[in-house]
Parts: sequence; C-alpha cells; structure tokens
Amino acid sequence: MQTPKYKRIILKLSGEALAGEKKAGIDENYLSLICDKISEVYKLGVEIAIVVGGGNFWRGRSGKSMDRTTADHMGMLATVINALALQDALESRNIPTRVQTAIEMRQIAEPYIRRRAVRHLEKKRIVIFACGTGNPYFTTDTTTALRAAEIDAEVILMAKNVDGIYDSDPVKNPDAKKFDKLSYMDILGNRLGAMDSTATSLCMDNNIPIIFFGLDKPENIVKVVLGENIGTIIS
Repeated sequence: MQTPKYKRIILKLSGEALAGEKKAGIDENYLSLICDKISEVYKLGVEIAIVVGGGNFWRGRSGKSMDRTTADHMGMLATVINALALQDALESRNIPTRVQTAIEMRQIAEPYIRRRAVRHLEKKRIVIFACGTGNPYFTTDTTTALRAAEIDAEVILMAKNVDGIYDSDPVKNPDAKKFDKLSYMDILGNRLGAMDSTATSLCMDNNIPIIFFGLDKPENIVKVVLGENIGTIIS
C-alpha cells in the first residue's frame, strides 16, 4: 500500500465542482467520481475533514439587491444540501460520515463541536462541515482555514475549477503564468485573488500549508495526498 504524505487533511470542495458539466445543481455522476477518490484516500488511513461550498445553488454575493446577511444565510443553507449529498454518496461506499453544521439543525446534522469533530476523525469517520462559519460576511475559504486550525489539520487541499494559481485569469488570458510555489505574503501583497485575505492571514498565522489544484481530474485528490507535485503550494 502506498504511504500518504499526510495523516489528517481538510479538503475544500467548491459547490461548482459538484455541479460538474451541468454547471448548476449536483451532477450525481461527477459526485460519484469525486467520492470514489475520497474513498481511496480514506483507505490509505488518512483522517479526512471536508468543507463544502454552495455556489452550485447560491452565492451570497449573487443577491445584489438583497440584504447581505440574508443572502449569506441562503448560501449557508446551500452548503447543507451539498454536505448531505456528499454524506449519502460516501456512506453508500460504507464510509462512516458525519455532517456538522455551524447553524443548528439537529434533525438532519450535528451542531459543530470541535472536540466531537476531532473524536470522529480519530474514530476514522469523515467529517463534513457545512454552513460556513455560521456568520455572514465570511467565505467558505475562511471556514476551511478556521476549521483546519481548530482540528490541527496538516494541510488544506483546495480543489478548484482551475489547476493552480495564475498571475491573471487563465480563461481570459491564454498567456497567464502558473505558479508552482507561493508564500502567504505573495497572495496578500499581489492580490492574486486565489482565496480571500482573511483565510490567507489565518493560514499564515497558524502555519498551515495550502495546495491549490484542479478537480477536473478527481484523481488529483489522491495524487496530492501521496505527495505528487501538482497545482500550486502556498506556505
């Protein structure tokens, strides 16, 4: 059996990633592919926590005419839909999973309690964090950084719809340069926009490395955990 580089990871899945080619909602076939690869990582003995976004249903900033707090709360509810879909797909593979929400909804998930989350990980259960931080004005990237610090994750794996961090938008600029390695200050000082400044600062203060990679190939999740150099590393 191959030896993983990390013992405990936190995986950030964007909502758009779960939409696959449908671009909205949940693409069950693509969700299945992602969970197959998460299952492979789980079988390597890695403790896995997941933060999931909700952009395939709703983004807080989409509600331009709405009160920001209301729009952000709607986005938090969207993350719960994705978390439950992930839980169902993983448990169909006989992987014990718990969903914890930052806003209480006891009929469908546990409330987030750090000690309980850590205990689940120690008992080899995958923990999926939903509802962001439970507060408006914070992104799910910030949630990922916060939860990583709280559960002592060794690394954050940012699975995005691009294969790393570029000096400009690679969709708009075919000559955009991809970075292999960056420092936290590179992200903050150059305003690269890969993740928000709050999340970056939190990772810098707690010395949590971040790996950005593309989820267009779900097997990248396994490759990163095994230590292959793909995407962009921030440290």
